[in-house]
Amino acid sequence: MNIGIVCYPTYGGSGVVATELGKGLAAKGHKVHFISYTQPARLDIFMENIYYHEVAMVHYPLFEHSPYVLALTGKLVDVVKYEKLDVLHVHYAIPHATAANLAQQILASQGIRVAVVTTLHGTDVTLVGKDPTYEPVVSFAINQSDAVTAVSEFLKADTYKHFHVNREIEVIPNFIDLNRFSHKSKSHFKMAIAPNGERVVTHVSNFRKVKRIDHVIEVFKGIQERLPAKLLLVGDGPERQKSEQQCRELGLCDEIRFLGKQEAIEEILSISDLFLMPSETESFGLAALEAFACQVPVVSSNAGGLPEVNVHGVTGFLADFGDIQAMIDFSLDILKSDERLAFFRKNALQQAKQFEMRNILPLYESLYERTLTAQVV
Repeated sequence: MNIGIVCYPTYGGSGVVATELGKGLAAKGHKVHFISYTQPARLDIFMENIYYHEVAMVHYPLFEHSPYVLALTGKLVDVVKYEKLDVLHVHYAIPHATAANLAQQILASQGIRVAVVTTLHGTDVTLVGKDPTYEPVVSFAINQSDAVTAVSEFLKADTYKHFHVNREIEVIPNFIDLNRFSHKSKSHFKMAIAPNGERVVTHVSNFRKVKRIDHVIEVFKGIQERLPAKLLLVGDGPERQKSEQQCRELGLCDEIRFLGKQEAIEEILSISDLFLMPSETESFGLAALEAFACQVPVVSSNAGGLPEVNVHGVTGFLADFGDIQAMIDFSLDILKSDERLAFFRKNALQQAKQFEMRNILPLYESLYERTLTAQVV
């Protein structure tokens, strides 16, 4: 099968999932064409059957902002036509599904068929799409797609609640490549971070307000008051400066390290004892799944799709959003003894295995095949 994948090339969850999906499909013999404005962050190695097509942005004095949707549409038409793609799998309703729908119409006028599969990841529905300006566009893009998936039952329900959707949405969860996260612990790295055997607590995100880095730091403060611990904050974004100031005000600068964006996230997770995820909302919680793959239990909020990933009392704990004290108590329960921590570590890895890529990949392949068959009929 000849598949085009359209995604944001950044470190966010949707870009990671789309890239890993493409790599998995390529490994199974499908030809995969990535189409974006720059090479996806996880597309960092040469692989057979993988191709990359850059969307060139042309700047005209007439436009204050370059019309990316039009540039992407034109590129999709070109790639589908000359690479003979069967499916365009677009990640995010806007702008990707919108551009794919328009490209599909242009190609149809030339007698060329291509199926459009749209995967909803969260921000396109939970934040951007709820703006009244975008709602009609998102609804149209979803309804016009040949098939639509959501990464969690929560996101599926939220989509039906906030948009005028008159078609089926299939839930295919995010997944993990366990081979990537099966590295052994780097003891020398852990010794450098926690030289006196302190517990290592970690948080990874894009530092947007919805991730609530301030709550991460407050929870860590509560942990650190009861037992020796270090906090690793991985990522970057608009909340970083405020978070650094919060650390200074609390006198925790010696116990907290800001590591910025890191590609080899598995190396950091491999030395971690606990992952904190107090998000205001999460459509799925891919970062939690990556933590599980490294045998790291998670204390998270119970927002959005997180309860579909983090099993309360088994892989970690769930707390009501904003309940800092509950998250502190749950964290201490996990970290209080090596035996207790080992219990959660074992369960975390077992949960990750449920979302292993080899279990999820066939669901997408089946969806592509069903969509193409329906299109022919």
